[in-house]
Amino acid sequence: MGYQDRWVDMQYLLSRPGNLVGPGFQANADLMEEVMGYCRILVVGAGGLGCELLKDLALSGFINIDVIDMDTIELSNLNRQFLFQPEDVGKPKATVAAGKVNQRVEGANVTPHVGRIEDKDLSFYRNFHVIVLGLDSLEARQYMNALVCSMLEFDDDGAVKQSTMLPIVDGGSEGLKGHVRVIYPGLTPCFECTLWLFPPQTKFPLCTLAETPRSAAHCIEYAHLIQWPAERPNDEFDADDPTHMQWVYEQALRRAELHGIPGVTYRHTQGVVKSIIPAVASTNAIVAAACTLEVVKIVSNCSSGSKNSIMYTGGERVYSHDVAYERDPNCPVCGRVVAIDLPRACTLEQAMQRLTANPRLKELGITEPSISMGSKNLYMRGALEGMYKEKLGQRMAELMGSDGGTLTVNDKKAPAPVRVKVRLADVA
Repeated sequence: MGYQDRWVDMQYLLSRPGNLVGPGFQANADLMEEVMGYCRILVVGAGGLGCELLKDLALSGFINIDVIDMDTIELSNLNRQFLFQPEDVGKPKATVAAGKVNQRVEGANVTPHVGRIEDKDLSFYRNFHVIVLGLDSLEARQYMNALVCSMLEFDDDGAVKQSTMLPIVDGGSEGLKGHVRVIYPGLTPCFECTLWLFPPQTKFPLCTLAETPRSAAHCIEYAHLIQWPAERPNDEFDADDPTHMQWVYEQALRRAELHGIPGVTYRHTQGVVKSIIPAVASTNAIVAAACTLEVVKIVSNCSSGSKNSIMYTGGERVYSHDVAYERDPNCPVCGRVVAIDLPRACTLEQAMQRLTANPRLKELGITEPSISMGSKNLYMRGALEGMYKEKLGQRMAELMGSDGGTLTVNDKKAPAPVRVKVRLADVA
């Protein structure tokens, strides 16, 4: 098959109309080159799911793909992370995965980033049109969710500016089960809105760990949570440090032998300490394919997208269902709309005092706010604060209009911006 022939099915999909196309779709023979070549996709995670995502995206015609991952390749990864070979053990996952895809898929331009997602600033993430998550931790998902929500800007009516909306496609797998979430920040339920879908992590009572261990996991957690702080109080435990993990494994093994408990292995120790989710290669492949299809829908509108959450189970039988969840109006990340009445004669300085005194805003971490309305900054903290002090005496009616509007309030102590609906009225 020639290079151009590789995309014949995708070109067929994008060059014909249909009853199920998305809003604004215009069938065009050149649409693939225009859309796929222009869009820049970020894949977060280069593990089992991430490898499948990179392969599927590249083989679907996406050219400009970036991948970020902080981990290095371990021997235990090789059974399901097919882009890696034994000679790659110890190398950064992102670097090796990007190189393998570039080598195998002609025309692909996959750029690796080795490091933590928290170490990248907003300007980095603004370079992308879609972010695809191949993560195995709730905390990382929550961080990315809060990050894209923090990038939102709103017009004077409080509506999200479409140009600031960065869609997320979140894939996840556990054994023979998987999910695909499509998140349009500020428009559809964010990850935090449906956090209740995920069961709480298993926690063992400390008294059980210390006095009556009954399983290998009890012995491992005892070494991790009790022995390490007691015997190495000056060393902060790092689950990604092999020497630290080896120490926990050895201590857990001794305790298991003392109580006659089998099953403590190094791999099991990693699984308990790092809360590693069991992975099945076929589940990763199915979830990654569904994620890639949703990305194609997002950038081209060639078909109506997911309702917002696809679930898959492949145990006794194959089952898939598309579910439409609703936004949580009290969501601490995307549902942050606080209504407040201000006197029509109120100045910016007085308004800021009322904002910081508002109980709801205090709960959300607003103590030293920076305030904007649409694309207009009303007051900024930090190095730019001196430029805005002269505005403190201006009336809010002059800055916002006589009827008020929606402010975006930021604070370095708050995890995400808060929208404040201000009504200017004849109140004291």
